[in-house]
Parts: sequence; structure tokens; C-alpha cells
Amino acid sequence: QMPLVEFGGGPVQAGGSLRLSCRVSGIPFKGIHVAWFRQAPMKEREFVALADWDDHARYSDSVRGRFTVSRDEPRKTVFLQMENLKPETADVYYCAAGTSLGTTGDGDSYWGPGTQVTVSA
Repeated sequence: QMPLVEFGGGPVQAGGSLRLSCRVSGIPFKGIHVAWFRQAPMKEREFVALADWDDHARYSDSVRGRFTVSRDEPRKTVFLQMENLKPETADVYYCAAGTSLGTTGDGDSYWGPGTQVTVSA
């Protein structure tokens, strides 16, 4: 069983919304930071949002005000609510979790397999 699995990707029209979920299992959820990253083909991985262990959020400048990250402790799930999606934000979205995880994605961490978000103009 994979420690992290993402759900909720799919096609959406520009201006639309999606909610991604990252389900954590098999590892302690309390006390870990969980972050979302995205990566397009031939591009570097990009930080999107992070919910730290006590649910304080950080966002990249490109998504601040449109995306909201939150964590549900009983369900061991972190959500990424994405509003007003733009074609350039069509990427594979990954969640990552770790006690020392930061916005660079470095450090000991677990990663999910990713979920594809496609935004049509």
C-alpha cells in the first residue's frame, strides 16, 4: 500500500474548479507537513502549496488567492481546492509528506504517484 495517493485530477475548462485529495496511510499523519507540487513535461517540479503539521498554509505566488490547501486529521487527507484554473496550470500534481518537508520538496519525504490535471481553454 502506497503511503500517499492523490485523487481528483481530470479535465476541466479554464476558469473552472477542481479539488484534489491526498490520502495518507501507513505512516503517522499527525506532525507531518504535506505539500503539493506540480510538474509539466520537460519542466522542473514546481511548489504549489503546503499545509504544515498544525495546518498553517503556504502558497506559491502563482496560486495564492486561487488555491486553498487544508488538512482533515481524522481522514488523514490533505485537500487542494483549485479555483479559476488556467491552461498553464495543467500539470501532473503530486503530494508529498514528511516531518522536514519544505517548499523545495527536499529532505526525507514520501511522494504519491501523481494525478493529471488538464485545463482546456
